[in-house]
Amino acid sequence: MYDYLIVGAGLFGATFANLATKTGYKVLVIDKKPVIAGAIYTERKDNIDIHVYGPHIFHTDDKEIWDYFSSFGEMNNFINAPLAFFKGKLYHMPFNMNTFNALWGVTTPLEAKKKIDQQVKAADIKEVKNLEDQALSLVGSDVFNTLIKGYTEKQWGRACKDLPSSIIKRLPLRFTYNNNYFNDRYQGIPVDGYTAIIEKMLEGIEVKLNIDFLDNKDELEKQANKIIYTGEIDRFYDYCFGHLSYRTLRFETDRLEEENHQGNAVINYTEREVPYTRVIEHKFFNYRESPVTYVTREYPKEFKPGDDPFYPINNKENLDLYAKYQEKALADKKLIFAGRLGQYKYFDMDDTIKAAKDLFAKLKA
Repeated sequence: MYDYLIVGAGLFGATFANLATKTGYKVLVIDKKPVIAGAIYTERKDNIDIHVYGPHIFHTDDKEIWDYFSSFGEMNNFINAPLAFFKGKLYHMPFNMNTFNALWGVTTPLEAKKKIDQQVKAADIKEVKNLEDQALSLVGSDVFNTLIKGYTEKQWGRACKDLPSSIIKRLPLRFTYNNNYFNDRYQGIPVDGYTAIIEKMLEGIEVKLNIDFLDNKDELEKQANKIIYTGEIDRFYDYCFGHLSYRTLRFETDRLEEENHQGNAVINYTEREVPYTRVIEHKFFNYRESPVTYVTREYPKEFKPGDDPFYPINNKENLDLYAKYQEKALADKKLIFAGRLGQYKYFDMDDTIKAAKDLFAKLKA
């Protein structure tokens, strides 16, 4: 018998397994995929670490979380400074003084604030009914039409007028010439890639791949006192209340016979007419000499069973549906749903580690 059977060898599962094993518990980790690391899986080609499921930059203000994660491998000092491409021009993200200078030619925070205030006033939004209203009431028409509208509509597959305002409760406006996307004190990417970090976390732990828990449910349930399930909660219950909604991504990755293709790790494409949302050049996440480069185009699309679910659509309808599954799950004292899919909630990587640490502390108590 195992103390814990952990379903999913991603960041949540690996963190929980590592903590439990170090405390003396007997643990088995399984995953339906042939590789570990889940959504943060990286693979090295031509001396370049490819972020197979999209870019991941580890960032946190929590020193304890940073120290824990970085104890499994050296971190570089990567700073995320994405660009946005719109009709032949490049703009800095997040919205900062470089962005406002490119849009309007302004050079001081006072000028930028005045321009935004004028456009917010001109929009004259009396009642916020949707995402478009919300954005216009926060940043005005130029920032919205250039940098938000097309990207958001591609990402969610719906017009901004048909999206809830809650998606953008606020929009960060930075009145400095600082292109660092995150405000967190600790930022970086593992020098040897994320997969190597997960390998270290799972060192000495029994791991079985290519095993779908739901195909072997009766047999596996007998083998453990507790089951930590990080897969989709609705799939576990055979969609008895209906399907939870997600957005997913399709990736097109090309190997290019050139050293440098776009000069930056991430460029967002904010025109609605361009079918992909961003282009990733993986070399820049952790620069090593290589005569070639790899670029990935991300195409958002509607999720269907069998796809990798990435972004929970946390509108009222889905949250009400999730609450039914959650209530059903509470009746099973042996089973705990955890992580992004089990809890139907988007987690950053530091949040994922904290949630795993908190769950383990609660169960150990």
